[in-house]
Amino acid sequence: MEKVIKSEDEWRRILTPEQFRVARQKGTERPFTGEYCESKEPGVYTCVCCGTELFEATTKFESGTGWPSFTDPIDPERIRLEKDYSYGMYRVEVLCNVCDAHLGHVFDDGPPPTGLRYCLNSVSLVLKQ
Repeated sequence: MEKVIKSEDEWRRILTPEQFRVARQKGTERPFTGEYCESKEPGVYTCVCCGTELFEATTKFESGTGWPSFTDPIDPERIRLEKDYSYGMYRVEVLCNVCDAHLGHVFDDGPPPTGLRYCLNSVSLVLKQ
């Protein structure tokens, strides 16, 4: 996978203000407001910034948290995990490994088979059917 690198101005031209705030500035959307929060549509969720295929809709589950949640990425090489100590707490941030877009966070309270909950922002994703 070849890295996608753009300047801040290039990202601002490509993305909506909300996509830029979340994906490029590590923001978060309000719970229960995202387009994919309750979606049950088939397909593949891709990165809003670079189009990398990240999560299959078949791994999506209802977590009750207000954000789309997945048990497993398509390929672990397509995401990167980083420690996140923002807001006085410890979390594990999920980023696109191709363009460094902020996707959300991963927690260890998900269902089998992985026990993980990739809790992502809808605005950082695009569902391709």
